[in-house]
Amino acid sequence: MNPARSVPAAARAVLQVGAPQVRDLIQARVVRALRQRTRYRYVRPRVLREGPGYRVESPCCSRNVDPAGGTIDIALLLPDAAQRWCLLARDHEQGRWMPKLEHVPLDVALDTLCADAERVFWP
Repeated sequence: MNPARSVPAAARAVLQVGAPQVRDLIQARVVRALRQRTRYRYVRPRVLREGPGYRVESPCCSRNVDPAGGTIDIALLLPDAAQRWCLLARDHEQGRWMPKLEHVPLDVALDTLCADAERVFWP
């Protein structure tokens, strides 16, 4: 799957991939933040590198998207040209990524993803 095809053009104007050590630290930061989320805390989401950003996937425990409970895309975090972040949610019905936040600090994007008050990311 190549989510970059359905990512808005503004989010594709990303930074060059940073040093591997920096990428490892950011990935660990995302993993650590996801442990504090409010929804479906009993499943273990995975954080995967996706181009210059990170894709979060998780088992579908609500069975709203996948009745069999398979793994679904949850979110895509992409750095932008100003070293800020774009947070995208997966629209499973349309099969594309939908921007939810643009040009925000990573902490803001992670707080939004983990709180998910409107069940946009964890359907």
